[in-house]
Order: sequence, then structure tokens, then C-alpha cells
Amino acid sequence: MEIIFTALHSFHNKEFKLIGRTSIWMFPIYGLASLLAPVYKLLKHQNAVIRGGVYTCCIFLGEFFTGSLLQKYDVCPWDYSKAKFNIKGLIRLDYAPLWFGAGLLYEKLLK
Repeated sequence: MEIIFTALHSFHNKEFKLIGRTSIWMFPIYGLASLLAPVYKLLKHQNAVIRGGVYTCCIFLGEFFTGSLLQKYDVCPWDYSKAKFNIKGLIRLDYAPLWFGAGLLYEKLLK
């Protein structure tokens, strides 16, 4: 998913080779998405807005804490510090709709 996103971002920058990028650090971080399974079980009877909002918050927390740990060792593969709605360069609040959708997508994969 990240490779597709970064490839599409390169398209936005008129780089039509659509080269996507990621870091090996992202594999265990994305693996943390498995922790959403118990959250999904708790929320499965809630409406999509509540579920998506909770998933968004969980993803932001995971991104912030893993990014903070990686920043300590100067190996964090992302830096949002130049983005308008960033928090400590680790999360972008304007990505909330993307994480909302990603959370609901993960939910479908967990079923």
C-alpha cells in the first residue's frame, strides 16, 4: 500500500516512472496493524464513522510512537516536518482521511 501511495505521489510531482519507495523498517510497523484485530472485535457493531475514527487514532498513535523511537536512532524513514499539519514531523493530520480508509480496509481484510 505504501509503495502504491509513494508511486502515485511521484506522479503528482510529474515523475511518470511511478517509482514507489519504502523502508525495511516499515514491515514491522505495518505488522502492528494486526493489533487492530481485537479493536475490530470490540467495535464491529458500531457505525463506520466511529470505527474509522478509532482506527485513525490508533494508526496515528502507532505512527507517532514508532516514529519517535526510530527518530532517536536517526533512522526514521519519514519526515513530515515540512507539511502544514504535522506533529513533530511524525504524523500528518491531513492524512486522517487516508488512515480512516486504510483502517476500514484492514477491517475488511480481517473478516
